[in-house]
Formats: sequence, structure tokens, C-alpha cells
Amino acid sequence: MSYIYLSIIFFWAFHILQRVFHSLYMWQLKEYRIDRFREETTRNKNIIFPDIVIVSFLFLATVMFGTINQWFLNALLIFYFLIGLKSIYSLMKKKWKFPILTKKMILLIGLVFIISAFFFYIFLDKFPVTIIIFEILIPILLFLAVLLLQIPTFFAKRYIFKLARKKRESFKDLIVVGVTGSYGKSSTKEFLYTILSGKYNVLKTEGNINTEMGIANTVLSKLTNEHQIFICEMGAYKIGEIKRSCGIVKPKIGVLTGINQQHMALFGSQENIIQAKYELIESLPLDGMAFFNTNNEYCRKLYDKTNIKKELYGEKAELPGEENIWGAVAVAKYLGMTEEEVSRGFEKIKDRIGGIKLKEGADGLTILDATYSANPDGILAHLEHIKKLPGKKIMIMPCLIELGKASSEVHQKIGEKTKGVCDLLIVTSKDFYNDIKKGNPEAVYIKNANEILKKINEASTSGDVVLLESRVPEKLKKMLIK
Repeated sequence: MSYIYLSIIFFWAFHILQRVFHSLYMWQLKEYRIDRFREETTRNKNIIFPDIVIVSFLFLATVMFGTINQWFLNALLIFYFLIGLKSIYSLMKKKWKFPILTKKMILLIGLVFIISAFFFYIFLDKFPVTIIIFEILIPILLFLAVLLLQIPTFFAKRYIFKLARKKRESFKDLIVVGVTGSYGKSSTKEFLYTILSGKYNVLKTEGNINTEMGIANTVLSKLTNEHQIFICEMGAYKIGEIKRSCGIVKPKIGVLTGINQQHMALFGSQENIIQAKYELIESLPLDGMAFFNTNNEYCRKLYDKTNIKKELYGEKAELPGEENIWGAVAVAKYLGMTEEEVSRGFEKIKDRIGGIKLKEGADGLTILDATYSANPDGILAHLEHIKKLPGKKIMIMPCLIELGKASSEVHQKIGEKTKGVCDLLIVTSKDFYNDIKKGNPEAVYIKNANEILKKINEASTSGDVVLLESRVPEKLKKMLIK
């Protein structure tokens, strides 16, 4: 192979690396789950079929059925060389997306390169057509690598679950509080932890850790004899996952914070979502205790069908999202805390309604950071919250994901809700922007962080409020928050 060919391959390799790292970033973001990755690709087909793949298909068709000469092949190589230069430029501009280098990701990257090297070894004699074929097959090779890695991962997980279950069972006096729901579970967990910590030695699952694996790792790495209560947030993307989490930690108390259409694309139906969340209540022992959010219609129905000791909470909530605090208060009182003890904890959390973090923004703006939230009920609750605040209101949000067939209806409802509340609504992704715009024709689509900041500066003055919802660009957050 000539030095010219080798030089072209060197530059083209940067383009391949960009595609591979972006795909691995998405696989990691979706927790290496085929169902979540598949749902993402139905909305964003560029993950699998970017423009370069379409062009490569045309090139391959020309090679197979056309009259090919050396000039065509040289032109083809120059094209991929230029694509490589473009990727190098993107790298210099820091536009590449990289996965976090966990042990699993390092193994996956190694596996991807082994499979790729094997591919090139087989098809090396067909160069430069090899380049075209590789461009087309990258998604398949990555899928194969993820699939191969899932085999040892499956057995490793089962072993870890077994160890965690055994360790949990050794703490006979430990009280486990399970918290689940389509929304509000993280806030309720944090509120409950704050209140209970005033009297008890409490362990909680950190951040958004709520999967079987995350729960098992928390038990193995953090649970000790000193802990009296373990507050365990439980999430799921399909039926059976919460039941398996309950099998590990054996909750005696269950809190169901609310149910909506979140992750319907993965569950398949609203009935499946309800069934999955109710697995927590079904897993409680006969002497267990179940708490239900009275402000959610599905919770009220499940309360009626539950036969163990139970209680509704949230009837005192005056603002959407406030019921999460009252849920924590109800559990704390059940666990023996006095009114005075609960009140001391309540004082620490009364300004954190709805999971919004109040932050000082640049140029005198008030920033309400709700980027941890990513569900329709949370957004609607936050809009109710900012309605009472002084000044103009600006809301920035991407379209929500994994809502399935409810997506259009939900996004139109959000758009309608922002009318009369928000003076400016900026949507940062296109997926269901048209549905939002049906509800609020004044909504604007802007993806670039610099352009969003410019628009905010044009529309706002000191004292105005900016609400950040779900995964807005990190660059924008850094520019807005002092």
C-alpha cells in the first residue's frame, strides 16, 4: 500500500473515531440497553444512518454496478480524506462527544477495535472499497461489541445481586424505605433523608442511582451496621425491574410518588407503567406500610386496591411538587419522629419545592435550575411555581424523550401551559418542537448555546427569571449561572 493511501487512511481514521466515540457515548447514555438505544434511534436516525452512510451506500452501488476506473477510486479516497479533515477541525473546536472512561467502557472500546481490526484483516485486499463497507457497517460492529460484552455482564450482575442480597439479609433490624414513581421520587428521597437524619443514622442511594445494579453496589459499598434506615430510590424501564430491586433490599415501607407517561416508549402502555411501579407495593411484607400521593389519580386507584396498611399523603400541598415534602413528612412520622423533630427537618427543605435549585445568574437574572427533572409533570409543576414570581419568565427546555405514543399530546400540553406564564420559550431540540409550537405558537427553536444566551439577553433585564428544564446545554448553564 502506497504512502499516499496510508496518509489518507490516517486522516480518515479521525472521522471514524468521531463516529465511534459518539455512538459509544449514546450507548453509555442509554445504559447499554438495547431497548433504550433503539428508542433513541427511532427519534434520531442520524445515530445509525448519518449522511456519510447514505453517501457510502451510493458509492458502493456505483462500485458494484457501475463502470469503475482508477480516477473514480482516487476521487473517492479524496472525499473520505476531506471528511477526515472535517473531523479533525471538529475535534479542535471541541465538538466531539466522548463517553466516560469507566472500566466497562474501556473494555467496550477495546472490543470495538479488535472487531474492527478483524474486519480490516479480512477485507484488506479489497481496499479502497473496504472504506465504503466499513462506513456502512460501523453501527452493526458497535452493536455486536455491545452484545458480546453483555454476556459476561449478565453473569457478573447476577453474582453482584446475590452478594448484595446476602449482605442485606445480614442486617435484621435495618428498615428499608423504597421510593418509586414516574416523577418526584428523587425529591421525596432527598427530603426524607434530610428529615430522618435529624434522629436516625440513614443511608440513601445517591443522585439518580435507582437501577438494580446501582442499588446493589450501594448495599455492597456503603451499607454498614451503624445504619438504621436505608432509603432506596427505585427506577425501571420495564416490568420486573423494581420487583428484582425489592428482592435485593427487602423494603418494609413503600412510597409511590406519582405515575404518568414517562418512559411509555419502553413500557409499551400506561397499564405496564402502572404495573411496574406497583411492584414495590406488592413486594412489601404483610406488616409493611404503603404511602400514596393523593394528588395523582393512578396512585389513588392503587391505594384502593392495596390490602396492607396504607396512607394517602399530599392533601395539604398548596403547590404542585409540594406533595413530595408531605410524603417525606408522613413517612417520618410513621417511623416515630415527633412533630418537633419533623419541623426541624422541614425548615431545612421548605425552600426546595419541586426539585428546583435557586441560583444567582449573570446580569442580575434569577436562575431556576430544574435540569435534574425530565418528566412532564415536573415541568408543569415548575410552571405553576414560577407563575407567582415577579419579572419576566424565560423557559429553556429540550423535547422530552421515551414518552412513546403520548409524546405529541404531552408536548402540546406543555406548550399550552407556557402561554400566559412564559414571556419566552426556547426549545433546544427538534424532536417534538412542532407539537410544542401547536400549544404555544411563540415558542422558538434554538440549539446553539451562544445564540440562546443572545436571545435571553435581548428579552430580559435584571430581576427576570430563567427556568432551565431537563438536559439543556452544559455550556449554557455555565454562561448563565455565576
